[in-house]
Amino acid sequence: MSVPVIGTSRLDLVSMSPAFIEAVFGGRWADAEAMGGFTLPAGWPDEHDARFLRLRLEQMQRDPHTQQWLVRAMVLRAPERPMIGHIGFHGPPELIGRAEMGYTVMPGSRRQGYAIEAAEAMMEWARREHGVERFFLSIAPDNGPSLAMATKMAFRRVGEQMDEEDGLEYVFELMRS
Repeated sequence: MSVPVIGTSRLDLVSMSPAFIEAVFGGRWADAEAMGGFTLPAGWPDEHDARFLRLRLEQMQRDPHTQQWLVRAMVLRAPERPMIGHIGFHGPPELIGRAEMGYTVMPGSRRQGYAIEAAEAMMEWARREHGVERFFLSIAPDNGPSLAMATKMAFRRVGEQMDEEDGLEYVFELMRS
């Protein structure tokens, strides 16, 4: 399935297809980089991201139309086109009951506004293309940078939940019309 890139002033948000993820898991880095059109960070994916990618791969294998909602590489617009993180929704809102977003920025690229830039672009895409107006984040209580980002973006805390893998998370909501 071909999924259009979402662009920002500094980033391209490039969908990671099932074939791309399978190439990464198969150790076929050159193939994955050619498919994605960007360079992968050394040592990626770590154990956490490998579990995450397996989950997203399973979702796409069950329903290929979910790909547009799921994991996208944050690709810096630079000559070498490095992947500096990833972002996506947990699934289409109609399947998971809400437009919940998650993101990761690689350590060397943190605190430069990339997560906010990518999140704004993803929410605008969901609003413009699919009419989504309610967005959610789930953040661990000790994740200071993400809590600050949620505040800066005007998300408001609406509750908390226990995540099987990550433990206690605060839930934040933002309305966009």
